[in-house]
Amino acid sequence: MSFCYLTCNLNPVLKISKIIYHLLFWALAYFFWIFIFRNGALVLTHTITIQFCYLAFISANYYFNALYTIPRLLNKKRYVKFGILFIGGIVLTALIRIPVSILVVTYIFKVPTPHFDLLTIFVDSFINILFWVLCILAAKMVIEKTRSQIYIEQIEKEKATNELNFLRAQFNPHFLFNSINSIYGHIDKSNKDARGMLLVFSEMLRYQLYECNVEQIELNRELNYIRNYIAMQKSRIDERIAVSFNIGEINGNIQVAPLLLITFIENAFKYVGFNECTANRIDINLNYSSGRLIFSISNTRDAFINQLPTVASGLGIANAQRRLELLYPGKHELLIVDKEDTYEIILTLFDL
Repeated sequence: MSFCYLTCNLNPVLKISKIIYHLLFWALAYFFWIFIFRNGALVLTHTITIQFCYLAFISANYYFNALYTIPRLLNKKRYVKFGILFIGGIVLTALIRIPVSILVVTYIFKVPTPHFDLLTIFVDSFINILFWVLCILAAKMVIEKTRSQIYIEQIEKEKATNELNFLRAQFNPHFLFNSINSIYGHIDKSNKDARGMLLVFSEMLRYQLYECNVEQIELNRELNYIRNYIAMQKSRIDERIAVSFNIGEINGNIQVAPLLLITFIENAFKYVGFNECTANRIDINLNYSSGRLIFSISNTRDAFINQLPTVASGLGIANAQRRLELLYPGKHELLIVDKEDTYEIILTLFDL
């Protein structure tokens, strides 16, 4: 009931504000025409009268087109009918201005022996009315287009933000369960190891919960998180798997999206092979130069993995690809090299 009361009381206020806005616009246009287009041969009162007549014809055509022909014909691509009615309205008001001009000159200006050139009056009226109606309608359409674009951009931004939050919400529980399983797998080996892993896990959890709720974060802080993750994974995986993490020289305060690179690292640990006869490796490299960050990661894998067509297109990789599209549109390059015994990802971020 309160909502209905608010809506019912809000609509009259909006209507009154809109009416006031239109009245102010036409008043400003009226004074603009008086002082800018004043004819030196006429006194001010004559100019005021003439411009008022033009104001009536121009405003009539404007509202006719703004309220009817544009929304019902032009926007629905009925161009022929729109053109006929648009020009027809201009012609009609130009014709009406002929007798109005005669009456004004005869009875208001009281010219003793007036001479009327009807064709000249019609042509002048047609040109003036057409010009100003086109200008005002064009300005109106540009303003509406700009407002619509701003509104669409706001909606897209909100949509992107909500989608990013949704993707992060999908990622975080998956990581938490993996980490808890890692700690659980070591709890019976040694209390010292368990305590160490718990501390690392605590730091990683704090990073996720309290530091990642931003669009950009310092690369060094993200790298520290990655180091902790790799340390935890190395403590649980088979000793036959060699893991290397190489970071090139990184200068300056570089900002990246949080929890973006870790998706690819997690994928590598998940699908690394356990071959008996060949080396099993995960190689991670990160380099930065001239505003370009290059991240590469490769892992060996078992032959039977190739029989699983959906392995490389899991939820984590799909989420990462979508986040890249949202966060770095036109500023990233993602290359996936899918071979028989290795899987490699090369990500390049530009203009950092």
